[in-house]
Order: sequence, then C-alpha cells, then structure tokens
Amino acid sequence: MFDLPRAGQCGAVKRIAMLIIAAALPVLASCSDGSSSGSSSGATSAVEQSATQNVALRLQRTFEEVVKNVSPAVVQIETDHGLGSGEVFDSDGDVVTNNHVVEGATKVAVTLADGTSHPAKILGTFPAGDIAVVKITDTSGLDLTVARFADSSKVEVGEMVLAIGNPLGLRSSVTNGIVSALHRTVSEGNGAALPDTIQTSAAINPGNSGGALVDMTGGVIGIPTLAATDPQLGGGAAPGIGFAIPSSTAADLAQQIITHGKVVDSHRAFMGVKLTDIPSGGVGIVSVEPGGPAAEAGVKPGSELLAIDGRPVRSVDDVSVILAQHKPGDTVKLTLMTPDGKKQTVQVTLGEYPGTPAG
Repeated sequence: MFDLPRAGQCGAVKRIAMLIIAAALPVLASCSDGSSSGSSSGATSAVEQSATQNVALRLQRTFEEVVKNVSPAVVQIETDHGLGSGEVFDSDGDVVTNNHVVEGATKVAVTLADGTSHPAKILGTFPAGDIAVVKITDTSGLDLTVARFADSSKVEVGEMVLAIGNPLGLRSSVTNGIVSALHRTVSEGNGAALPDTIQTSAAINPGNSGGALVDMTGGVIGIPTLAATDPQLGGGAAPGIGFAIPSSTAADLAQQIITHGKVVDSHRAFMGVKLTDIPSGGVGIVSVEPGGPAAEAGVKPGSELLAIDGRPVRSVDDVSVILAQHKPGDTVKLTLMTPDGKKQTVQVTLGEYPGTPAG
C-alpha cells in the first residue's frame, strides 16, 4: 500500500502526468503552502502541450527521414500483364518482388524512383513462396540505392511501420500503420500458402505487391503481398488487414535465386502430389510424383484426400495452408478415399519443396 498525496501538497497528483511526459524538464514551481497551485496548473498544461507537440514533431521527422532514405530503393515493375513494386536487392541490379507480379510475363521493365525505365529479365521465381527476382539487364551508369533488409525475427507486434510502393501505378506512395500480428499463415487463393507472414494495418492496395514494409529505422521487415478480403464486402479488401512476407524469408529465397537460378533450400514441406478441387467439395489427387513422399507412402492417383492429421480438407487451399505449417522431415497422416471406394490412412514423411528455375 502507498499513500496518495494530500490536497495542498503543490498539486502533486496533477503534476505526475507532466513529470512522466517531460521527466527531464525542471520543476516549475516549488512546494510551499499551496498558494501557487493555480499558476502551477497553468504552467503544467503549457508544458504538457509543448511536450506533446515535440513528440509529434519528432515522429513526423522520423517518417520523413525513413521515406527519404528508403523510397529510392523501391521501384515500379511493369510487365505485359500489369504493374507492381519491388526493391533493389544489390548493386548488380537484382530486384526482389512477388512472383505474382511477374508470373507469365514475357516483357519486364523496372522504373526507378527517378522516373527512368530500364529493361529487365526474370532471373528466377519461387511460386510456392510468392517470391521472384528480376534483373536490370544494363546497370552501367546507374547509381542504384540498395534496400537494407532487417532481421524480421526481431519484429514486435505494435511496431510502427510504413508501406512504400506503387499502388495503382502511383509511384513512391506511402501508407502507415503498425504490426498487427505475427506468424500468420495465409492462402493466396491459387494453391499457394504463405507461412509466418506479418499482418499490418498499413494499407496495401493493388500495385503495392513486392514493395517494402519498413520499420522506423528504415529497415525492410517485409514484402507487402496481399490484403485480406471480406465476403461481406463482395470479396473486396478488408480495410487495415494486409500481409507481408518476412524480410528474412524473402532475402534468403532471393539470394538463392541469384546464386543458383532457383531456390535450392526452400525450408518448405513437399508431399509430391498434384491436386485438384472437386466441384462438389473435396480434393482429388490427380497424379503422384514418382519417388516422391506420397508415392513412397503408397498414395495412388485417383484417390480423394479427406483429411490431414485429422483436419478435414475441402479445397487445395486447405491443403496448402496445412503443409505451409510443416517443415521437411515432418510426418503427417493422410486420410484417403481410394479409387475403389475404400477408406485408407497412410503416414507420409514430407520432403523438401523443389525450387523453380527461370523459364
């Protein structure tokens, strides 16, 4: 227990807030018989207002500095299919982006923050992780600003962040928010699932994909990739719910693509089957990769996949989300309906998801 200060003790209760906000400021009124409490209250109010304004101004200047330093490293990627974003990964002209930004493209160009456009080529992709690297084909005379990738394992919920990219073709646009959650596994709706994503309230719009989610030091902590959709809005984007691939994951995959032309160590689990959605609801096994994990366990083409580890699966996305939560070497239990109508349970030891070379 502790005693609250009594009335007449220089308005001590009122000054607690002021002392917390501006602990380094000198005491403006001395303790006497309480006769100065009125002037002290006015002084406290002025100090509090000044301290709040100073905090706001420092935050504003931090935002300005981050945008100034990071924006030159964020580029616009134009393909024959549309627009997206990316960031300069190294001084050799390698640019990391999302796979869905360049998927199926035959022509690629990179527009730098200064507005100059440069031909580029797809160096390699990893669709399962929605990461790709494009390379500016001629960097002679270019003074490229390289993005600084931070350690995303140190990101904390509540951190203030900025998303920098090219939404709707508006180059170098900035939105702000916080880190809302960590370690989300999200489905892209195309059979690809992303593990350990960073959820953010910073607005992510079409064209932001592949851009930069940065912290207040200017470090890239994530690659903005998709926004949540709300069925009640007719499938429109749910405000304030976006997801980014962690920067450490993106940097690892990008470096592998640059070094090997493909991802050689995905850290992603692989079952070795080709799946399809059954119109009536369910997942059909179209084919089984010879020598793959499923084949080794005796899984046959034409079977229906009913559940994984007891969790019912009703779509290919369901399977992708579950597998994204596993690592190579994990063992899962598949519940199947075989082509002859018999129920079967098999144990599958998952393998390593293979990389995809540039086409």
